[in-house]
Amino acid sequence: MNTRLFRALALAGAAALLPISTAAMSQVDAGSAREMSELIGVMQRIKAFYVDDVDDDKLIEGAISGMLSSLDPHSSYLNERAYSDLMTQTEGEYGGLGLTVTMEDDAVKVIAPTADTPADKAGIKAGDFITHLNGKLIYGGTLDEAVEQMRGEPGTDITLTIFRPGRDKPFDVTITRAIIDLEPVKWETKDDVGIITISSFTDGAGADVRAAMKAIDQKLGHKPLGYILDLRSNPGGLLDEAVNVSDDFLNDGEIVSQRGRRQADTLKFFAKPGDAASGLPVIVLIDAGSASASEIVAGALQDRHRALVMGERSFGKGSVQTIVPLTNDTGLRLTTARYYTPSGRSVQEGGIDPDIRVPQLSDPDYASRTNIRESDLRRHLINELAADDKALEEDQKDDPRFSMTADELKAQGIEDFQLHYALETIGRLGKNGQLGAAAAKTAPAKKKAATN
Repeated sequence: MNTRLFRALALAGAAALLPISTAAMSQVDAGSAREMSELIGVMQRIKAFYVDDVDDDKLIEGAISGMLSSLDPHSSYLNERAYSDLMTQTEGEYGGLGLTVTMEDDAVKVIAPTADTPADKAGIKAGDFITHLNGKLIYGGTLDEAVEQMRGEPGTDITLTIFRPGRDKPFDVTITRAIIDLEPVKWETKDDVGIITISSFTDGAGADVRAAMKAIDQKLGHKPLGYILDLRSNPGGLLDEAVNVSDDFLNDGEIVSQRGRRQADTLKFFAKPGDAASGLPVIVLIDAGSASASEIVAGALQDRHRALVMGERSFGKGSVQTIVPLTNDTGLRLTTARYYTPSGRSVQEGGIDPDIRVPQLSDPDYASRTNIRESDLRRHLINELAADDKALEEDQKDDPRFSMTADELKAQGIEDFQLHYALETIGRLGKNGQLGAAAAKTAPAKKKAATN
């Protein structure tokens, strides 16, 4: 079995081979005999009385999928097609639109478009509902079926019917599929600042960030004033790459820990000596589409007072998924642990709160669009230490400092207000080396999480 496959996750998690022990199987057998008998009885009655003949494989796959879907939004059964999809994502490119989606009330809802993909360029927004594909209603179907239809040969078109909260009626968007290249890191310079954008935490993201820093130095001919690490709409990826990216900006200390049901399942990850950013100021940009691996990086740099975090509260996925093989080409993606930031915070449900909340005022739909987060998903894991619902919605309140409209910003040539504000902040503080102190003062006090 290809070991790379075990590391390929849609959202950050420790993807590893997890064998089923004899002790674990005996525990299942002892506690579930009556339920297994009932399950077999249901299958027998379906085969005997259902209006059409039903294949055993279909019933068994449905039973497995039902068990996993009853646990949490991120545990699932990986049939042969799902395994193939994971392999495709791991190897770096596929034909599609570039969307991260979920199911809500039997409807397909957009979590975030990946930057610079066809969906992003077509204006698809987080919180949009996709109701039809090529005029065919997809409500009530499965997420896998919808994703399969949206993928296809590069160069082919597909029309999505979008319902966007705040708009009077649905509208159609025709998008041309393209190769979705999962090359994770892009960079540019502006106003003597290095801007590093990570769209996903695929293999090599940490090394690519270090390469981006060197390229920025070469382009400028000197060190930049500082770095902006843009993690907006980044749905996550590999846990080890989240650790590697965090390590690029740290000299030592804990980056993240993951804790499972048993104390023996606790793992901690630490930075190695050597800050590739040479101690220069860092701002991390996040939004409601920044999930999992993105939250590990933002939380680590925030807790260690190495960076200011700006933007919007993040998605709030604080769980780790492990691949458990069943056969050579099927398996389970099972939630096996929660992860915690260096101060002991779990971001599950609550997400990462930015040190400075900066709304995306340059987006004309910003005020009316509803963001979707982990806490909105059915059967999400509960974090008893998370803030209450009222506190979690504080990021919806208007800040009098940010009152400009999208049209006013456009007239000034500002197309990305969050990035603009981060550049201004680096400019104000970076020249005097004050950003580290500012981060330490601005970062809120953290409540220590109880150990498992």
